[in-house]
Amino acid sequence: MATSPPNTSSVSIAILAQAPIPGFAKTRLIPTIGVHAAAVLQERLTERTVATAFSARVGPVTLCCAPDATHDSFLKMVARMKITLRPQPQGDLGVRMLAAIAGSAGPVLVIGTDCPALTEIHLRSAARALHDGADVVLIPAETGGCVLLGMRKAQPALFSNIAWGRSTVLADMRMRIVEQRLMLVERPPLWDVETEIDLARLEREFPELKL
Repeated sequence: MATSPPNTSSVSIAILAQAPIPGFAKTRLIPTIGVHAAAVLQERLTERTVATAFSARVGPVTLCCAPDATHDSFLKMVARMKITLRPQPQGDLGVRMLAAIAGSAGPVLVIGTDCPALTEIHLRSAARALHDGADVVLIPAETGGCVLLGMRKAQPALFSNIAWGRSTVLADMRMRIVEQRLMLVERPPLWDVETEIDLARLEREFPELKL
């Protein structure tokens, strides 16, 4: 018997996105594919992520833009769809993630643009977990860090004194969650696009994103 969909409409999605500027976007891949191809890849990944966020239909979508919200690719999205643009603040990943959470009204899912494997099903599941009472939802990245962080409200203690970019990020964050006595729901890890090996996997699994 079919069941009614969960009530997740109050959960917003904030996407941390880099402008597809040659030399600024996907810098780890520049030695492999060059500055222009890296920028094209960034634009395609952002477009896919935004489409996935809207397909999930869990709430309003905000694009948190770096270095600012004035790039043509961002402005074209506003012209095509009901999306909000917001510049990212200066600072490390923790500062930018916390700003995305604090700037959202109510529960929010924060995601990046580097994980084409993230689907609307993952987003709906994470939104449901927050709606059902979880304080924090995590989807780790296979290589460390996370591809999704959801919170019912901002928890600044989870972002202070974290060594962002190191393999200890998730362990540190889990420790903070325990210290703050928060309820965590953690989903299985997903892969993101960071290395030459990831590019080969991207071509196999998502040929429409092939450069």
